[in-house]
Amino acid sequence: MTEDPSPAPATPATRCGLVAIIGRPNVGKSTLLNALVGQKISITSRKAQTTRHRITGIRTLEDGAGGGVQFIFVDTPGFQTRHTAALNRSLNRAVRGALEGIDLVLFVVEAGSFTLADAKVLALLKPGTPVILVANKLDTVRRRADIAPWLRDLQQRHTFAQWLPMSAKNPRDVERLLALCTLYMPEQPWRHDADALTDRSERFLASEVVREKLFRLTGDELPYTCTTVIERFEEEPSRQHGRMIRIAAAIIVERPSHKAIVIGEAGQRIKRIGSQARQELETLLGAKVFLELWVKVQSGWADDSARVRSFGYE
Repeated sequence: MTEDPSPAPATPATRCGLVAIIGRPNVGKSTLLNALVGQKISITSRKAQTTRHRITGIRTLEDGAGGGVQFIFVDTPGFQTRHTAALNRSLNRAVRGALEGIDLVLFVVEAGSFTLADAKVLALLKPGTPVILVANKLDTVRRRADIAPWLRDLQQRHTFAQWLPMSAKNPRDVERLLALCTLYMPEQPWRHDADALTDRSERFLASEVVREKLFRLTGDELPYTCTTVIERFEEEPSRQHGRMIRIAAAIIVERPSHKAIVIGEAGQRIKRIGSQARQELETLLGAKVFLELWVKVQSGWADDSARVRSFGYE
């Protein structure tokens, strides 16, 4: 009589889910995404509407036994309530689209503050999807005792699954948020490799890095209705550098006066934009980068739906 074979070992459990990060402009959504992923993949600046696309960031936490959890975070543009240009309508469509078919929402607000713009974003949330209230920028709150009653007031507005006062700059707070997100990730196979960070192309990332440096180095001088378009992205073999990429990017502005702002006196500002972008791209892409920039004037592009789409907006 033969003995029954030993039962097969259980397959390690893998969890995977889509997490939308939403909120009004300038509440720190992109900074939070970068912190959750563990590497910068979404650009940041003090200028409102810096994020203009749905940026997917991926973080996989393996358990050492072949299982673990994979988060697919979707950073969205700040929901625009003040302007109705074609560009803004495109950004708002991106926000609404990000809420389709997701497993969890991170609703990001500034700790201790709740504005009409926050309320309009909250109204977009659909019943049935769990929502974590992320009270970001806690490090800027002077009276921490005011946070508890503020949280109680917000709970009257929406039944949040969880809430977390935090700072995206604090690694411990980020780990707490990841632990909360894990509770809502369904058991299913991972959609991406364990070492993946984003599903965006290198060409797209190059455009975003140039736009970030543009915003940071022009500040309030330049209206937010400017964008960048990659016109050439070519990789070449290189014995000396291993990997070499040549990039040509156009900065699109609406007026000749804006072009002068970008170029700067004797071309110094556009040189700084190019230098800082090139250095960051070399680190991001692991390659020697040659970056060429120029400025083009296209009046009224941000209110022209066809041109908005031609520049890659949804």
